[in-house]
Amino acid sequence: MTDYPYLDRMPKFERDGIPSLTGFRRDTVARKVVLAVRDPLVVGEGAGEDQIVAELDDAREVARTGLFTTFTGRFRGVPISVVLGGSGSPEAELALMDLFNYTDCDTVIRIGGCGAWGEKVRVGDIVVSSGAVRDEGMTKAHVRAEYPAVADWRVVAAMASEAEAIGHPFHVGITRSGDSEYCGWGKPGPGGYLQDEHKQIIDYWRRAGILNTDREAAAILTLSSLYGRRGGAVSSVGDNVVTGEPHRSGSGQRNAILVGLGALARLAEEG
Repeated sequence: MTDYPYLDRMPKFERDGIPSLTGFRRDTVARKVVLAVRDPLVVGEGAGEDQIVAELDDAREVARTGLFTTFTGRFRGVPISVVLGGSGSPEAELALMDLFNYTDCDTVIRIGGCGAWGEKVRVGDIVVSSGAVRDEGMTKAHVRAEYPAVADWRVVAAMASEAEAIGHPFHVGITRSGDSEYCGWGKPGPGGYLQDEHKQIIDYWRRAGILNTDREAAAILTLSSLYGRRGGAVSSVGDNVVTGEPHRSGSGQRNAILVGLGALARLAEEG
């Protein structure tokens, strides 16, 4: 890249080798990482606000900035870090780039909540993403839209094995990730604003066979694959607008957490 005149002019947001946005340190961030959102919609029914961290042994805070808080602990004896931040692909990009540039992270997964659009998916079920529709904007800044958002097969297999062991209802399939929580989701904006194209969104993707919708899976799957890491996503289902099942905060979330953490431990044990 010696012919790129702006390379040396790019701002480097770090101090003493520590990235300013995340505060990651190579010696305190594990190779297996959970990227999660502080989401009030997944609290309840046995899942607390910091439930992911609560499932770890000897968890300690290793980084805190205005954007992200990171904890490292152990699950079944395996070191795992949990990065908690805001929602959406742009926020996920910041964490992922610092993980890939400043740590030895080799696997990163999303654990969170979602809404279901598949008719067979019930509230409280778990969805393991085998791939994602890149219906958000950030990943297209890294690679063309034709590049697939595909989960690492080993991560999917490990999550499915953990879900089977727990005995909780789960599905493996395609997630749709988007940026909008309103019109882009088929949900009216203030004053009932909704265009005809917005009214087609849910049925379009339902007919295409997606199981659920979220905001981060496509970012994690696309960038992990693009930059040579293993990526995955597991979500608890909070509602299903297609079947009419109303939202239940926290439904299935603790089991989704156990599936995600268990999969990371299983991958570490397998080498």
